[in-house]
Amino acid sequence: MKNSKSMTLVMNEFIPVNEPCFAGNEKKYLSECIDSGWISSEGPFVKKFESTYAKYLNVEYGLAVSSGTAAIETALYALGVKKGDEVIMPSFTIISCAIACLRLGAKPVLVDIEPDTWTMDVSQVEGKITDKTKVVMPVHMYGHAVDMDQLFILKEKYGFLILEDAAEVHGAEYYSKYKGNKWLKCGAMGDIAATSFYANKIISTGEGGMVLTDNKYYADRAATYRNLCFSPERRFLHTDIGYNFRMTNMQAAVGLAQLEQIEEFINRKRHIATLYKKEISALQGIHFMQVKSWAKSVFWMYCVILEKETDIDANKMMTRLKQHNVDTRPFFCGLHEQPALSRQGLFLNESYPHTSHASKYGFYLPSSITLTNEQILRITDALKKGLN
Repeated sequence: MKNSKSMTLVMNEFIPVNEPCFAGNEKKYLSECIDSGWISSEGPFVKKFESTYAKYLNVEYGLAVSSGTAAIETALYALGVKKGDEVIMPSFTIISCAIACLRLGAKPVLVDIEPDTWTMDVSQVEGKITDKTKVVMPVHMYGHAVDMDQLFILKEKYGFLILEDAAEVHGAEYYSKYKGNKWLKCGAMGDIAATSFYANKIISTGEGGMVLTDNKYYADRAATYRNLCFSPERRFLHTDIGYNFRMTNMQAAVGLAQLEQIEEFINRKRHIATLYKKEISALQGIHFMQVKSWAKSVFWMYCVILEKETDIDANKMMTRLKQHNVDTRPFFCGLHEQPALSRQGLFLNESYPHTSHASKYGFYLPSSITLTNEQILRITDALKKGLN
């Protein structure tokens, strides 16, 4: 094991794409779990984390689960999604969204993204609605909200349900004219929402997620599904198939400590974004992420996209940045280009050009809350060298 001096030296030389920030009560709350013996999902921190995060979003119910993927599947189950149903989602998202549908027997149906925010192009949704459409899943992307008002109008017309994928937007907001000309938090606008607390999220539990809703029926179904669908009358009697998607008390303890710092984290994220934007705006051939007037982004990741005319794609630029000890990550590969889904006969001969373009030319830079101003200057200097 490396000593702290050598670790500091390594960190000074190499800028990781992300590192968690545990500067609050994380150790204290974990010690309470260990000292009390409450380490499983039965511990008190689970309920406290659930209620505190739900209150933060101004929703009634929060149900902690083992991962963001589990949260999506649990939320779909809660909405009653079953075999033969269709769920509309963007192609530009993590494969978890499609997998969750397939496990319930439903069919994912794709739309493209907006070229500047990389969020769902809601203007394409109506053309994909059929009599089998059960759910539309807007995926808020990289800290920026989907333009939700257009979906609210379509929901009123067609009667589908809305599941928000809010994994990347802890604390982000959307200005809704449809819902009374006010700012609403992402994860509090649909019938139900799923979020993730993976290690690189603004609020982290290592692995973990949560389902959020104002609807008691959906909350009850979600609670049952995450706990093996135990019968309320008899513990080991099961009338439906569920899964062990429970979050442990230790994970929830970390999550609660993180949540106590969320406004500080978000303010830091926005400060770093301002510095990045200032430096990147001076570079030719590359663009920093855009923010619409109706969105308050939390800049979960600091994303850039290269102009096609540079003749440099994301992989080439990421390789050049690695030579300067700057870590990066590629954008999502579109669901319509995933071999695992194509082999199942999904999305054959379908084209989503904005998704394909973003996948080829977009990537994100180091995005830790702990980034220093000096590191940002070093990263953007490496970008400048990589463009030449």
